[in-house]
Formats: sequence, C-alpha cells, structure tokens
Amino acid sequence: MNTPAGSGALASQAAQAPSGVQALTSVEQGATLARVTMRLLPLLLFCYVIAYVDRINVSFAKLQLREALGVDPAIFGRVYGLGAGLFFIGYFFFEVPSNLILQRVGARIWIARIMILWGLVSMAFMFTKGVTMFYVMRFLLGAAEAGFFPGVILYLTYWFSAKERARAVALFAVGGVAAGAIGSPISGALLGLDGVGGLAGWQWLFFVEALPAVLMGFVVLFLLPNGPKDARWLSDHEKAWIQNRLNEEALATDASHHHRLKDVFTSGQVWLLCALYFLQNLGGYGYQMWLPTIVKGLSGQSDLVVGFINAIPYVVAGVVMLFYGRHSDRTGERRGHVAFAAFSSAAGFAIAGSFDNPFLAMTGLTLAFVGMKSLLGPFWALCTGFLRGTAAAGGIAFINSVGNLGGAVGPPLVGIIKDETGSAMAALYVLGASLLAMALLALAVRVTPSQGGIQQCSEP
Repeated sequence: MNTPAGSGALASQAAQAPSGVQALTSVEQGATLARVTMRLLPLLLFCYVIAYVDRINVSFAKLQLREALGVDPAIFGRVYGLGAGLFFIGYFFFEVPSNLILQRVGARIWIARIMILWGLVSMAFMFTKGVTMFYVMRFLLGAAEAGFFPGVILYLTYWFSAKERARAVALFAVGGVAAGAIGSPISGALLGLDGVGGLAGWQWLFFVEALPAVLMGFVVLFLLPNGPKDARWLSDHEKAWIQNRLNEEALATDASHHHRLKDVFTSGQVWLLCALYFLQNLGGYGYQMWLPTIVKGLSGQSDLVVGFINAIPYVVAGVVMLFYGRHSDRTGERRGHVAFAAFSSAAGFAIAGSFDNPFLAMTGLTLAFVGMKSLLGPFWALCTGFLRGTAAAGGIAFINSVGNLGGAVGPPLVGIIKDETGSAMAALYVLGASLLAMALLALAVRVTPSQGGIQQCSEP
C-alpha cells in the first residue's frame, strides 16, 4: 500500500472514508490495534533477528578468520575492521532506491526479495578465500540487505499513528538485541564445529545462520499484507478506521513538514537527524563488531562461554528499550528521550574504559548498549513524525543510509586503535565520545507541539 503523496490526496481519501469508521467503539479500536500488533510485529521482529544475526555474526567468525584469510596478526585489526565496515558502504548506495521501489511494488514482495537475496549472499561467505573476497562479500551483503530496516519503518507508518509509533518501532527494533541474545551463544557453539564434515567452524556459522533468511523470505511472501486494505484478518470497518485516522493525522500536520522527495535532501533538520544516527551507528557497530573480542580479552574463556557472556548486554537492552519506547509514547516526548539515552550510553563507555575489573567493565559495556538501543524507538518516531508521503519513503531510507555510514567508520576505527595500542578497550572512549556528541546534538533538534501532544521536527 502506497502512502499518499500529499495533503490533497489525503483530503480526498478522508472525504471518501466510509461512514462505518465511526461505528468502532474505543474498545473495538483498542482491539483492532492489538490485532494489528500481534499479526505484524512478531513476524517482522523475527525477520529482523535473522537480519541482525547475519549482519554481525562476522564478529564471532573473526575469532577464527585470521588464519583462514592468511593475515599478519599485526594488521588483522585493520583488515577485519575495514571488512566489517564495508557492509555499510553497500548498504548506503542501495537504501534509498530500495525504499522507493518498496513504496511502488508493495512491502510483501520487496521485503521477501531482500531476505532471500541477503540469505544467499550470507551463505556464500562460507566460500571466502583471501582478504579481497572478504571485502567484496561484506560489500555485497550490505547491498543485499539494503532497504530492509527503513522499509519496515516505512511500513509501520501504514498502520500506526505517530503517538503509537515509538513503541511499535521499539517492538520491531528489539529484534536487533534479541539477535545478540540468541545469536551469540549459537555462534559460539557453531565455531565449536570446527573440522566437522571437513568445514571450519566459521564456515558452519555462515551456512547455518543464513538458512533462516531464505526460508523466512518465502514466509513473508505468503503472510505479510501490503497494508490495511489487504489484511484479510481485518473487517472493512477496521480497515477504514485505520486508514482514516492516519489521513486525518497527516492533514493536521503542519504545512512546513516535507512531502516532496527533493525537500528531504535540502532540509537542515533531515541532515541533523542523519548526523545523530551516524554517531549512534559509529558507537553501536564499533561496539558490536568488537564485543566478542573484548569479552574474550576480559574473560579468557572459550568461544562458547564468550557467546553466553556476549548475550548479557543484549538481554538487558531488550527489556529496557521496550519500556523506554512506551514511556516516550505515553509522554509524547522524543528529543529528550534520545538525548538522555545517548548520554547514558556515553557514561557506560567511560565506565567500561576506566576499569580493569571484568565485572565493572561488563557493567559499563551493558549500560552503553542499553542506552544505544533504547534511543531507537523515540528517534524513529521523531523522524517519521517529520516526513510524509513520498518524502517518508525516501527520507527514512536517506536518514538510515547516511546514518549507517557510521557503521563503516566505527569498526575500522576500533581496529586501528587496537593495532596501535594492543587493546580494543582504549577505543571505548572514542565510541563514548560519539554518543556524547549525539546527546548534545539531539538537543538542537527543533520541535513543536502537534496534535495529540506528540512532538515533531520543525524547520527553522
């Protein structure tokens, strides 16, 4: 289902809305939203778990990759960091085109296509030989996955109003932390299959963890409706109520909010949001792509035990981010929630980098990750409240693609610092500084109260 391109189209649709939309009681409205949430969010969340596992499992494969790639230990940090970051270069180039195509052809077909393709590319990682191929495969994986996350964020705007969106985004984005909580022990165990069937542990890791993406791509193709009008599990009155409330909300939006794609690229506020997300991803992926290495250095344990320890920050973050997103929706405040979570993350990095005690260091690392993940719901609610129509499709992808370039900077930066200092722990101060800068920049986002108490970006 395509979103209308402008307020004129919305006005026309609102005028044609069936009278039956008024027949839904408040209880029926709540039941409708609950049904939408239960039908869509578990499926999308599970898909994101798979996406995130395939994106970051290279951080575990790293524990065995150096010998396979034939890299000198003195420069392996740089080689791995660059390869980890190249994912986001491929991601950057194809994000906006992917979301614009999704808006045209529908979410069902396009999200299924993305999942099947990235699954096949991820599986092909098991044949990697040499540094050049490692670089190429990481780039191709980013290109294949491009459009999934911003596509789902756009898709949620077809169903949920602005005041419900932070919680909906948090419910989806929790897949990223569930991936770490579930995938870390699995990845550690798969590395233990080293030599089974003539394959290295890292080859088993890429093969086994890629299969679900291909399978779930076909599930999405059969189960995901393009929008409310295609949902067979909603009545005509429920479909009309969902669409009408979104139309009315869009009409009530201040005229200064963007509806045209070209406006996205000239908006100072959009570029500010890109900068915020860039800093978040610089810290986030610098953290995640090196966390197993840091944990192994702190604990000295086996790969399997490292997998379980690695899961701890993900489990805690998954719980906190849901409550944090709900609180943002309940208060209608976005900017302060983003700033506070980013500042908390910076404090966690400072704690982790300041103590040699492994328990204190893990406490700091957990706080850092909780802050980084908790800000996602309020952040994307802020972004989607600012963009409408065609600008939403391109703008969400643009913010996500530019912001994810931070993922191309963070891992190589940690690798350089590790090679120079002999420890990845020294890099934690740099990652913390990126989150501190994000907290301060978040306060520069200008907001105005809008209908329902939700705060949205306004142009200067």
